[in-house]
Amino acid sequence: MFRFRAATPSREPPPALIERLRRAQSVVALTGAGVSAESGVPTFRDALTGLWANYDPRKLATPGGFARDPKLVWDWYAERRERIGQIRPNPGHFALVEIERRVPDFLLVTQNIDGLHAKAGTTRLVELHGNIGRVKCSREHRVVNRWDEPLDDLPPRCPACGSFLRPDVVWFEEMLPPNALAEAEDAAEQCELLLVVGTSAEVYPAAALPLHAKRAGATLVEVNPEATPLSDQADYVLRAPAGTALPALVAAAWPDAAAC
Repeated sequence: MFRFRAATPSREPPPALIERLRRAQSVVALTGAGVSAESGVPTFRDALTGLWANYDPRKLATPGGFARDPKLVWDWYAERRERIGQIRPNPGHFALVEIERRVPDFLLVTQNIDGLHAKAGTTRLVELHGNIGRVKCSREHRVVNRWDEPLDDLPPRCPACGSFLRPDVVWFEEMLPPNALAEAEDAAEQCELLLVVGTSAEVYPAAALPLHAKRAGATLVEVNPEATPLSDQADYVLRAPAGTALPALVAAAWPDAAAC
């Protein structure tokens, strides 16, 4: 049994946190939809507008929905993929890239599927829910980079086996990729400091990662403009958007860092 002490939320990074980050040899960052929202990425439900406003998410983001109407699901994700492909990373993304440059052992674990962390320059990255920019075979789960558009009213097919292609994302009713989750859990249990950025801390199993880190003795830092179930358990709470709080934290820890 272990106890948490409630941190006092602040907008500016406290000196103790600045020093803790500067000295840390191993850091994990867990990011959620709030980071992407600052770049203008709509949430899943916010994207159900226009032609898609009357659709049930279970018809668009479940294995059963894909089995019933694969073309409908393909078109929905193709439209989202095109829109998200035009969105750029924000200062929060770039601040995390700078932390990776400065910390010897760093891993970024994201619940986001938009690919913005990689686009910003993060290299040590675990995408727990996949990436909407990738497409895979629906049977063998092999990532496919090129395909022929069909002449009939169906999704493209895998060039290797002929099965329908689908987005390389985790749908409702699907498990997270076991290797990705294992890597994230191992890193959380071994890190000195864990940043929880822009996530509601309500979606499991990702929401359990900060608790794994805390139990192992890591410093827990929440960056979020709103309170979450994790707020009372964090050692430090920066009550500001990632695009504001993270660049300020990086600049305070490493004054010679390039502007994020």
